[in-house]
Amino acid sequence: MPERKKLLLRLDPQVYDAIARWAGDDLRSVNGQIEFALRLALRQAGREVRRGRDGVASEDVDPED
Repeated sequence: MPERKKLLLRLDPQVYDAIARWAGDDLRSVNGQIEFALRLALRQAGREVRRGRDGVASEDVDPED
């Protein structure tokens, strides 16, 4: 499994509190909830991340690009 990327993220305290409540409702960590929300946003934007045969995630790219 490839190493996960680390990221420093600064959030407004109210945004963090809202994410923490959402995470608690979904029984996820705050980190897991942020990743869930990002994947949801990517899917809605038509930029869904897919896993290849080797298990490595790659952005769904248009073959004509």
